[in-house]
Amino acid sequence: MQWWNDLISWLDSSASRPAVFSAAVLFLAVLAAGLLAAWIASGAVKRVVAQRDRELKTAAIAALVDAATEASVWNSLTPQEQVLADRAVGQADILIRTLPIRGADIAANWSAHQLHELKRASATFGYQLDPAVAEFRDRLLEWQRRPSRTKRQFQNDLDRWRSQRQEPEQSMIEEQDAWVASQHHERFQDSETVAEARTVPVTTATQAPAAPQTAPTTPLAPSDSSR
Repeated sequence: MQWWNDLISWLDSSASRPAVFSAAVLFLAVLAAGLLAAWIASGAVKRVVAQRDRELKTAAIAALVDAATEASVWNSLTPQEQVLADRAVGQADILIRTLPIRGADIAANWSAHQLHELKRASATFGYQLDPAVAEFRDRLLEWQRRPSRTKRQFQNDLDRWRSQRQEPEQSMIEEQDAWVASQHHERFQDSETVAEARTVPVTTATQAPAAPQTAPTTPLAPSDSSR
């Protein structure tokens, strides 16, 4: 306990005041530097995360807009192209749903409904699809800029579509979609069959080897035996 009493007496003395003041200033300086460094690092990490989220959102929106362009001509795509387009749409849908943004699921549901409507509209001739694709693109870009405001608009659209859906009419629409899909597959199958029938395998004609030609024999002149 003697050393503790000596420390207390030294701190109470006037000779220890400069050392105590310097130690306090050094402690506060180190603490302030640590807090400043943590604040700067946190801001940098937040900016990196926000930039990555913007890049992911931009990539997902670009994939959905490209899918909308393909959906507008869905009836003219081959079945293989339709499978690839559906795979791209599925990846973009998962990417949007996993974004750390409020209302990402609502935006994904709205996009899925709009893409389905574009596919159905591509089977009807005379439907102006360019304005529909442009509106789809503008709505998604608006959601990228103002997610909170656009989320409410997407939810209102989904509620309106859900209220307008009637069970007999929905079953009729599903039967019509199935019939259009079957006709589409049969058309491409018939075209592939015709293309295969037109391709005739080329066979090389085998020629018999020509007989060797012999030199003509000239008859010998009769020898003059009388001589």
